[in-house]
Parts: sequence; C-alpha cells; structure tokens
Amino acid sequence: MRDVIARDIEYWDDGTRLLGHVCAPTGERAGPTVLLLPDAYGVTRHMIGIARSLAEEGHAVFVADLWGNGLLPAGQAEFGPLIGAMAADRGGWNRRVGAAHQALLAQPETTTTSVALLGYCFGGSSALEYLRGGADIAGAVSVHGGLDVVRSDWSEAGRAPVLLCTGDGDPMATAEMRTALTSGMTAAGLDWQLHVYGRTVHGFTSPTAKDSPRPDVVAYNARSTARAWSTTLRFLRETDDPQPGA
Repeated sequence: MRDVIARDIEYWDDGTRLLGHVCAPTGERAGPTVLLLPDAYGVTRHMIGIARSLAEEGHAVFVADLWGNGLLPAGQAEFGPLIGAMAADRGGWNRRVGAAHQALLAQPETTTTSVALLGYCFGGSSALEYLRGGADIAGAVSVHGGLDVVRSDWSEAGRAPVLLCTGDGDPMATAEMRTALTSGMTAAGLDWQLHVYGRTVHGFTSPTAKDSPRPDVVAYNARSTARAWSTTLRFLRETDDPQPGA
C-alpha cells in the first residue's frame, strides 16, 4: 500500500469560497490525475475515502466542492434546490467544475495536465455536462449519474472517452435516457462504454442508501459497487498518462 498525503484546499469561483481536498501518493504516480466530483452530499468522509483509495492506486486526486463553503446537505430537501439551480444555469454549473479543474492544476502534487473526471450521482451528471460543454480532459466517468439533467446535444463536446456505470432500475437514468445520451455521444464521435447493472437502482455506491426509505428508487448494492470500482480503475488505466509524476 502506498503512503498518501492529504490536505484541504481553499479555492474560489466568482466570489464563492470553495473547500476542496487533495489526496496523492508520496511516490511514483500512475495514470491521470483524478478530479473527483462528489455526490449531492458534498465533500463527505465517504468521498474523501474514495479519494484516498484512488491515491493508494497511484492517482493524485482533487475532490471538488460543488456547493461552496464545504456545505454538506443533509438530504433531498436541501440538495434538491441546489441541483435545480445548477441545472438552470449551465454556464455557472460548468464554471464551478472548471474552478475545481484549475485549482487541481495549481497544486504541487499535479505534475501533468492529463486529468480524468470521476463523478458520483450529481457529480456524475457534472462530469458529463463538463465534457459536453467542450472540456479538454483525458476521460470522464459517471457512476449512477443523474442522466435526467444531462442534455443530449454533444455537438460541441470535448473528445475524451466516457464510462457510464448505472443501474438498470435507476429512475434517474432510464433506458430512454441512456439511449438519448449514448446516441448523442455516438453522433459526436466519442468513445464510450455503458455498464448497466441488473437489480440495481440509484445511488448504489452510497453508504447513505443502506437504510433508504425508498429502496425502489435509491439503494446500496455491494456487488454493483465493486463492479463499478474495478471498471473505473481499468478505465483510468486505459487513459494512462505516459508522463507519470515523480
């Protein structure tokens, strides 16, 4: 297991204070730096744990604060309006992700411009929208991302490959939504993968979903979590940067 350094980072977006987190291996690095876009609960211990696991695999990681001031919404009543506000202002949404991207590149642990995005739930939606808006990144991974807020016009998208990991029963990523998304990416000439897990709904990697009051909508699934993790690591290896960090 690699030794990992970790620290909090203050950065800004148009006057909004943001509190991100860096995890990176102390020795040689492997593959692209990862911009980790959290689920709607923000930069939680769970997300920092994912960042640490990625760092132990050799990746430098920057965890983005999408809400500002390190906000940790308690549930749907709090994060629902935040998601709605982002979806209503696509320019501001992408600017917020872009602020994290630039903050990542400014860190001493970052020795390459090869950056892959990994997003969970709303973070997965954010990764897709950022690429759809033309971002220059090495790859984008969406794990149970809400496809209901991702638009289907990919004519101005960046050229990075895409990995989608989703549940067959996810009401926020239905078969129709998946088809609309992949059709848009195909028309744009993107290299994409879609992994659909049976008997799996939304939020399947989230610890908060273990005691979900609506398991037909949101529920933890250990097997699908493990499958998505191994698939993500393989995808990151495929986008490996030929100039690893020192």
